[in-house]
Formats: sequence, C-alpha cells, structure tokens
Amino acid sequence: MLRRLHKDQPDHFAFTDANLAWAEAQIKKYPEGRQASAIIPLLWRAQEQEGWLTRPAMEAVAAMLDMAYIRVLEVATFYFMFQLQPVGSVAHIQVCGTTSCMICGAEDLIGVCKEKIAKRAHDLSADGKFSWEEVECLGACANAPMAQIGKDYYEDLTAARLGEIIDEMAAGKVPVPGPQQGRYAAEPAGGLTSLKDHESGRAKYNASAQAAVDIGDTIKRIDGTEVPLLTPWIAAGDTITKSREAEVKTLARSKEPASSEAKAKKIARPEQGSVAPEGAKPAGFGEARGGQADDLKKIKGVGPKLEKLLNSLGFFHFDQIANWTADEIAWVDDNLEGFKGRVTRDEWVAQAKVLAD
Repeated sequence: MLRRLHKDQPDHFAFTDANLAWAEAQIKKYPEGRQASAIIPLLWRAQEQEGWLTRPAMEAVAAMLDMAYIRVLEVATFYFMFQLQPVGSVAHIQVCGTTSCMICGAEDLIGVCKEKIAKRAHDLSADGKFSWEEVECLGACANAPMAQIGKDYYEDLTAARLGEIIDEMAAGKVPVPGPQQGRYAAEPAGGLTSLKDHESGRAKYNASAQAAVDIGDTIKRIDGTEVPLLTPWIAAGDTITKSREAEVKTLARSKEPASSEAKAKKIARPEQGSVAPEGAKPAGFGEARGGQADDLKKIKGVGPKLEKLLNSLGFFHFDQIANWTADEIAWVDDNLEGFKGRVTRDEWVAQAKVLAD
C-alpha cells in the first residue's frame, strides 16, 4: 500500500511542556550518538498529541534526534501504526478485516462505518468526530469480530452494537471496552467448561477492561499529564544541558510558524566537509598515495557509500584513520551526513590500526 503525506499540513508543530519532558527522558535512555533509537516513541507521542503524524512533527523529531528528515519519513511511512492524515477528533476506529473477523462479520462492521462515518476509509465524518479504516489482524481472533478504538479493543461486535458504540462516543460517553456480548474475556462463547471455581470473586470486568473503566480514558489521547514522569534510567540530579535545552526549545517548541527560508535551512543537508561547531577536521589528501587507495570497506560499518564519502573528505588510507585524535573523531562523526556517530559506534580507529599494521 502506497503511503503518502496528507496534502494539507499545519505550519508548525510544538510538543507540549509535559510531552517535551517525556520525549527528552526517552532520548536519555540511549548513549550519546544512539539517540535515533528513540524515534518510534517520539513519533508516537507526537501522534498522540496531535491525533495524526504531521510533516512538521516529523521535522521536529528529526531535529531533536539529529537525524536526516528522510530517515524519519521512512519510519513513519513503514509502520501502519502512524496515521499520515487527520483522524476523528473523538475516535479513529480500526476494524480488523483478517480471516477470523472476516468470516464472523467484519464486513458488516465496515458497512456500519461507511454508513455512520464516511464512505471511504480515512475520510472524516461530516462533523469531524470520527474516522475509520480496515486493518490487519489485531490478535483477538477468539473474540471476533472486533475493532480497536483508541487504546482498547471492542470485541464480539455486531453491526448493531458498533453503531451504538459510535453513538455513545459521539454523545461524550466512553463505552466499556472488551467483549460486548456477555463474555468475561476469551472463554468459550457457550460458557466455561473448566476452571469454573475462578468465576466467584473475580472483578466485574477482565483486567484490561477494568483498567480502562478505572482510568476512564479509553479514547482520551495521551498528553503527558496522565501519570508522573517516570525516568528511573536518569540519575538523580541529572538534567538536560543548557545548550541542549535551548536547542530543543528552538527546534521543537517554537510557537511561531517557521518562515519558508528558516524551514528550508533546518531541513537542508549540510555540504560535505562543512566545519562542525565542535572537533577539528583531520588532515586529508587530495588523492590516494600512489593513486592506490586502501579498501576502507574492510572496516566494519563502512560500505561503498561511506567509502566514497570518506574519499571525498580526503581519507583514503587505514593509517590516516588510525591516527585520528579525539577531536578529529568528533569532527568526522558530525560530518558523516546520514551516518553521524558511526566512527565512535563501530570503533573505526581501533579497526584501522589493526588494518594499517
């Protein structure tokens, strides 16, 4: 399925204060140079905040993680959990259409969505409150047919019951999730045939449905205020550096839409060989000694594209890399566009010393 960005995009994106603190905490889970590992949770948080994943949100996340925008776009378009178009302000209904649900009536549920919401998947209802789509298996086959609405599953659905659920949500109510035809969880539809002694004393709902009832926010989007910010991986007293804090505020919290010139500058790739704010560029050669360059692809993590980039920066030989100082490593790490941090991560200098010897 071809997934493209929506034609209408907002001018800017800014994490709320609570979500910005949450995002920064996620980044701190990973070592310096590996912050790209936080891309999925940050994109998910941005989607929870806005309802869908916008291009400005992807650009802000790319800036926070020091990633090329195209890398973020690749992730967002690959995973179907990310909605690339506006969704209903109240709820986005995902109807499972795979085998078990299909033979148990999923097509009838889709018919309800077409009638009550919109004829085509991903289109908004007339009042903008709802949207829907058909999705692949959601893993609740014993309770087919089912749909995921917000954070919860609504199972054992009939066309009539799904219509009622949509009406209840439109009226501001939060229907109890879980099985909708009297089952407690996923026991046989005809009733328990074993373990009957466990029926007495159990909670009114199964654990998942009970939690949703207790919290009361089945379809409420996450905004960072639900629970205290839990960051056990951050040492006591450890805070974001002032320079990093200023950078994040500039890139991710700006309340003013960026001008087209500033936006282009932020997204544009730096020219190869541009001087980084930290580190010192190693001395390079105009060409390989004797016209014969070493095969830098023997260094783990260096492929044909990186070898070509290194050659363009004046690095042709193992002994050049083996002699890089800490400042020079920092410079190269920051100037390998699309591969930042690779020198440190894959220990190029140690590898190059062995190869040079």
